[in-house]
Amino acid sequence: MLSTGLPQGAVPRLERPGPLRDRVYEALLELITTRALRPGQHLVESELAGHLGVSRQPVREALQRLNTEGWIDLRPAQGAFVHEPTEEEADQLLTVRTLLEAEAARLAAAGADDAGIAGLEELCAEGERAVAADDVDGAVALNARFHAKVMELAGNAVLAELARQVDRRVRWYYTPIARQRGRQSWIEHRELIAAIADRDEQRATHLMREHTEHTRRSYHERARS
Repeated sequence: MLSTGLPQGAVPRLERPGPLRDRVYEALLELITTRALRPGQHLVESELAGHLGVSRQPVREALQRLNTEGWIDLRPAQGAFVHEPTEEEADQLLTVRTLLEAEAARLAAAGADDAGIAGLEELCAEGERAVAADDVDGAVALNARFHAKVMELAGNAVLAELARQVDRRVRWYYTPIARQRGRQSWIEHRELIAAIADRDEQRATHLMREHTEHTRRSYHERARS
């Protein structure tokens, strides 16, 4: 166990090439969204630099950027801390996600081909296996890939770009409830695939809206428990 509380093996490898500050930023953001760095956790520049094998300067620059984007809080005379999202923040983000995902499901039902539907089925099978193996991290990653695939099949570049902007935060909020949602989430995915395969735009829209609303409600139930 590392001194900052990171699980052994959680620190990602820094990809090359690219500006070091950007690679450090991506590494820290991944640790935050997967909750290897937990909300409220104190972030010490020197320790993070040591874990990532870099100097303190790119870590400092990455922390400034993460602060600007709302992922961490820089507190005078105290240092950097992973942001603790409020229920209102989560509610607003997950509400926007519902709007984007419901429209993506409708468009996917209107235009998805057989290969695209097969891709959804493959991801769903992988997700079901991850849940059966109690692989929470794997299930979260596959959930994100499944929704990204629906967005891809929607074929709307503007919609996809908006979805990318909220995807990281959706993963952040979803991780704590992934086990709670468990198998039911993938049952809902199966129903959605069937609606898309049937080219039923109305049903696909309804199912995706209900699916994302279930996630939003689960998040609030956990936050209040």
